[in-house]
Amino acid sequence: MNLAGPWRARALLRRAVVLAAAVMLPVSAAQAEAPRAYRIGVLNEAWAANHPTVEGLKAGLRARGLAEGREVNFELHFTEGKSDELPREARALIKANVDLILTNNEAAALAARDATQQIPIVFTLVGNPVAAGIVSNLARPGGNLTGIAGGATQIVAKRIEILRTLVPKLRRVWFIYRAGDPIDAAAVTAADQAAKTLKVELVVRPVESAEQLKRTLLEVRPGDGLLAPEMDALDITAAILDKSLGTRVPAVFATAHWVARGGLISYGPDLYAQGVQAAAIVARILQGMRPQDVPVQAADDIALAINLETARLFALDVPRKILFRADVLQR
Repeated sequence: MNLAGPWRARALLRRAVVLAAAVMLPVSAAQAEAPRAYRIGVLNEAWAANHPTVEGLKAGLRARGLAEGREVNFELHFTEGKSDELPREARALIKANVDLILTNNEAAALAARDATQQIPIVFTLVGNPVAAGIVSNLARPGGNLTGIAGGATQIVAKRIEILRTLVPKLRRVWFIYRAGDPIDAAAVTAADQAAKTLKVELVVRPVESAEQLKRTLLEVRPGDGLLAPEMDALDITAAILDKSLGTRVPAVFATAHWVARGGLISYGPDLYAQGVQAAAIVARILQGMRPQDVPVQAADDIALAINLETARLFALDVPRKILFRADVLQR
């Protein structure tokens, strides 16, 4: 009996089925709906899209399998220092149909909160979110916000201590901040206590305008020190930097950003690291957790940075305890 005929017929039939499947597969794959990438809105007062906290966020999400352009896309809105434009940009993010909003600093968090009570908001670079009125409780934030608290109230005391260690003959420290800012206002008590312990006078000056800021800085004398505010409203921090470099009055800043621009020393949250830390919160919310069920976290990384060139310019002998502790040495 000749079996070649039936075998060949079955083989041809199988080949036809395989070819048909191969032809149909691309059409079926093209017709299948691909998973939609999450849209993350970012709101801040930065001068460029590549703010260190945003770069840290992207890196942290990549480490969790959420790559830009694949699982997530970003809608970046920054106002180049103009806080009055934040509400408008917050509304623009809502119109862009984002799934979540990440904010940098207190003003951005408040603008996003006022714009939406439905879209989850994760805030960063907020020194004291309870004092700022962003959340009422760190363990149970409630509403649609959670994020990272920088601990400004406690950190401000450490900044004065660092400045006093660097400048042993320091006699007065000027704490200049925007009038009405709840975070810096809440830090005054801790700053005053630290100053008394270190036997230096604390001069507290909330200012309401650029002109008032200018007049206040004219009162600063040799032998004084400057404590920059947590929030850079009214360009106070930039004015303090100019005053410090122009008159060689030592100043301590909130972030290493100012040390890179010539500032003497800073102590505060690492911006990039805070973005990486925020990525864990963002990922949990995108995966289904409600913001109100995610406790506000304390900032993981507090960095000490010093500009050695500025220290030499000011004729300061940097103690070893600061050199060994420093995370960033700007030369």
